[in-house]
Amino acid sequence: MTTKTTSLLLLHVILLATAEAAAAGGHWKVLQQSIGIVAMHMQLLHTDTVVIFDRTDFGLSNLSLPDGLCRHDAAEMAVKTDCTAHSLEYDVSSNTFRPLFLQTNVWCSSASVASDGTLIQTGGFNDGEKKVRTFSPCPTTAATCDWLELPSDTLSARRWYSTNHLLPDGRQIIIGGRRQFNYEFFPKTHTRAKNAYSLPFLVQTNDPHEENNLYPFVFLNVDSTLFIFANNRAILFDFTKNAVVRTFPTVPHGDPRCYPSTGSAVLLPLRNPYSEAEVLVCGGAPRGSYNEAKKGNFLGALNTCARIKITDPDPKWVIETMPKARVMGDMILLPNGNVLIINGAGSGSAGWEFARDPVLNPVVYNPDKSTGSRFEILVESNTPRMYHSTAILLRDGRVLVAGSNPHIGYNFSNVMFPTELSVEAFYPPYLESGYDDVRPRIVFPESEARTKVTYGEKVKVRVQVAGGSLVRSLVRVTVSAPPFNTHSFSMNQRMLVLEPINVTNIVGGPTPTYEIEVTTPGSPVLAPPGYYLLFVVHQEIPSQGIWIQIL
Repeated sequence: MTTKTTSLLLLHVILLATAEAAAAGGHWKVLQQSIGIVAMHMQLLHTDTVVIFDRTDFGLSNLSLPDGLCRHDAAEMAVKTDCTAHSLEYDVSSNTFRPLFLQTNVWCSSASVASDGTLIQTGGFNDGEKKVRTFSPCPTTAATCDWLELPSDTLSARRWYSTNHLLPDGRQIIIGGRRQFNYEFFPKTHTRAKNAYSLPFLVQTNDPHEENNLYPFVFLNVDSTLFIFANNRAILFDFTKNAVVRTFPTVPHGDPRCYPSTGSAVLLPLRNPYSEAEVLVCGGAPRGSYNEAKKGNFLGALNTCARIKITDPDPKWVIETMPKARVMGDMILLPNGNVLIINGAGSGSAGWEFARDPVLNPVVYNPDKSTGSRFEILVESNTPRMYHSTAILLRDGRVLVAGSNPHIGYNFSNVMFPTELSVEAFYPPYLESGYDDVRPRIVFPESEARTKVTYGEKVKVRVQVAGGSLVRSLVRVTVSAPPFNTHSFSMNQRMLVLEPINVTNIVGGPTPTYEIEVTTPGSPVLAPPGYYLLFVVHQEIPSQGIWIQIL
């Protein structure tokens, strides 16, 4: 090789490295070095607070309960009398938190937010497996609200690793769980509803060696059926008739995507006229990874995504390649409709000590770009987020990231990945100051208003732009349902894109103000009743969100 050729190759490597560094957008900020518990489960509420909890049988946490309060539980498998907290409420605006009291075990449980903003949390392990608990956020800053555990076993079956989804009628459906090949509803509205309903699909997708159908991916379709994905297969399910109305092809290559071969999934943003729906499933682990990890052999994670239009008459999976292989990654719908993939590992599987090679770089997926150009690698974190880590979108556009505990108990030393009690925020590239001139700021309704709207209502939103000019053709409004996140899946995650009917420049005042008129979703099938975050997006840069309640 000549000196000239060597120099050219070196220059090429330097340019590639520079280009990759320049493309790695976003940044990280540690918010709390320790919140005292592991963020195994997280939910953003309409009060801009986040409910976080782990499990009661990890042993003593690093967060004490207030006023000498202790939990006494003769059925507990760890500590019978525990004066430490296993849940907390985190206040986003003040970056503070306070302990909450849980009585029974919520390990690997599920939840969804009811239409009035109450978190309905179901199941768990041991004495918590049939329990239902609620958390209604405090209406004022004098925070005294806490978990309320319903007084009797209100679930028909033990729900451990199950999935919840809010339905158009305001109930939630609870599907599956370990050795539970059935589903049920909450609340119970009539005598028959107290029973669990058989779902043979969960038997068919149950791998006798690894299961791989726990925490199934569930989404409400635009025709009121449910898309249910377990292992490597999916169905459309009519929950009103207890009937499968469509069976989808097996994902190409047949590798599993559900726990413990944990990938993730999202329903891509729904767009007017809301007649089409697409699902994206990313990452996971090859079949056999869980059992191989038990032997100390950590197979490489999957580096593929599978995308399907579930409303097509003849739907087909389309396979795309991610920049990085990932198991236990979280998929978050960003306000501009892109998908953030964050957390996880490059090899192994979910489960105790069963993963290696933390993936520190998030990636963003733009569903509107052409195949082959949809992914962008973002800046890496310094903190591995392995088994039992979580991520959720906040109203200001940041992504709250926490958790990671690949161990049976709190373990901070002599392990490869110590128990992680820190909380950090990831700032996606759209929050960079270079976009301030095009960033819209909602001035009406006010962010504290929590505006109530009805289905099919014309709503006017007023914004200002620091640069003074709004490009009307590059404006849209998105509404997003904040999901419940655990074990790499965000239950009830949903976004609708509202195209403006009118964009008007309001004359008067030193700063130009624009009024954007949109029509809210037309039915609870498109958007089940409840609280949503509304964002105005201009040139792909979102505003901070405001809360609306669709009734």
